[in-house]
Order: sequence, then C-alpha cells, then structure tokens
Amino acid sequence: MGRKGVAKGKAGDTHKITIADQGIFHYVYGPYADPVLQVEPGAVVTVETHDAFEGKITKETDTPSEILNFPYLNPQTGPIHVKGAEKGDALAVRILSITPRGEQPVGTTCLIPEFGGLVGTSNTAMLNAPLAERVKKINVDTDGVYWSDKVTLPYEPFIGTIGTSPEIEAISSLQPDYYGGNMDLPDVGPGAIIYLPVNKAGGLLYLGDCHAIQGDGELCGVALEIPSTVELQIDLIKGHGNSWPQLETEEMMMFIGSARPLEDASRIAYRELVRWLAAETGQSETDAYMLLTMCGKVRLGNMVDPKYSVGASIAKRYVK
Repeated sequence: MGRKGVAKGKAGDTHKITIADQGIFHYVYGPYADPVLQVEPGAVVTVETHDAFEGKITKETDTPSEILNFPYLNPQTGPIHVKGAEKGDALAVRILSITPRGEQPVGTTCLIPEFGGLVGTSNTAMLNAPLAERVKKINVDTDGVYWSDKVTLPYEPFIGTIGTSPEIEAISSLQPDYYGGNMDLPDVGPGAIIYLPVNKAGGLLYLGDCHAIQGDGELCGVALEIPSTVELQIDLIKGHGNSWPQLETEEMMMFIGSARPLEDASRIAYRELVRWLAAETGQSETDAYMLLTMCGKVRLGNMVDPKYSVGASIAKRYVK
C-alpha cells in the first residue's frame, strides 16, 4: 500500500460514520446510493456496523424466520466515495482494528431454515424437513469468545462483507463476486490490506457483517455475528488493473474468487494469483503455475452464500 498508493501509506484526515450518521443501511452493492462520506486517499475512517441481522435477534428464544425479512439481511455501512478513484484503479483498504460494539452478549449465531452447508437449500432442493431453528447468544470481548463454561475460543475478528460498487448492477449484499461483497473470508481482519477493484468513479466502498470468529466454510451459514466498530485506512492505487479482490498480509499474498461450483471459485482465485505472480516476478505464467502447484495454499471462505468464496495464496518468501 505504501509503495503504490496515492497517499504512500501515510495516514490522512480522520473521519467517523456512526449508526446515526448512516441512517439508512444498504442491502445491495450498487452505484445508485448517495455516499455517506467523501474522503481523500489516506483517510482513516472509523465505521460502526450492525451485525448481519441488524440487531433484530436479541435473545435465544427468538425465531429467526419470524423476525428476519429475507432478502433484507447483511446491512452495509457506506458507501464511502474516495476522491480521484476511477475505473481501473483499486482501493487499498488497510484494516486497523475491529472491536465488538454494544451490550453483552453481542455475539449471535443461529440455525435458519434452508440455510447452511449440511442442509437442503433452495439451490440444493431436498425433501428432508429443515433443521429446527435455534439461536445462541455469546459473550464476546477482545480477549475471547466465551462459547461455554468449558470452552473459550480466540477472538479472531474479520469483515465478512466488504467491497466496491459494480459499474451498473445493484447486487444483493448476501452475494460475493468480482467487486468483493459477502466473501466471509477470515483473512480479511486486522493487519490485512484488501485491494478492491474500482468499477465506478469514487469506488463507493461498502462494509458490514463483521464476525468475531469463523471456521472455514461458515458451515451452518452463520458464524459469530457481531455489531462492531471498525477502523480503516483507505488509499488509492491508480491503474491497479486487477479484476478480483486481492489481499495482503505480512506473510502472504492472496486472491479471492467467488463462484458456483466451488471449484470455479478456486480456479478464479488461482488464475488471478498466477497472473499476478508472473507479472510481479518476471517469470512466465507457466512457471508461476507450476510453482503454485507446489506451494500454493487455499482458504475456504464460505460454502453457503449464493456464490462460494475461496482465497488462493502464496507465502511472500517465495515471491522472488
């Protein structure tokens, strides 16, 4: 981010978007909403987000199907307009921190009819009756996720849904695609930089759906959803050119593909990684392809959304 960004990685002006500032939350990624904030590259923005249910599930006796109004799930804060962003550029979003927000228990997980990795869904139609609905509310703080008296899980927060606007489409915030969206990839957490393609002037950055922890695949369809306060530093890379989200940490570089079937999501991610690796190192795409056959890693984001998300990565020590 510091090498190629307009702001050279330096922090700029600070801004904040509260729940009250946002007012109306968005359930689609698209170019038709007015920006809630306009910033210069380098801006540091503190963003308050709802959980995936907009806080409507408050107790374990709640019945999700009676409370939630599909497809009005996964409310997004934004969009944030980045000055100077044009089609073909990328927003470089460094995630500085994610903290739980609100009264305990702030964490929510649940079973929703025809939603999950091991049940019949509208796409995988089955005659079996849906699993019984169930809600579990869990205390969460930055020290841990308190599953039970015996089990405390680590606090490993990430942004489940983040992306830029498509150029013309308005697409449900439940769906991931080339612009980002509901990728549910646990690597999109503090310390990471996610590079998102700019498809429309200003980029129009949306985010929400933060999680305290999630296993690979988001198996039952709902990880540990939390309302949060997120701190981001947003830079702009001119002429970045990548068509799919790219993610960087101190140790690795990753590309994220979203599609159905799952193998096509993997193919997209690996194709983008092959092309990047060849361009970055000067080796041929064939050599990059063979190298990744030996040392590439795959991370399953979700296997439950309208499209599945996969991250393909390489350790930076092999990028030479």
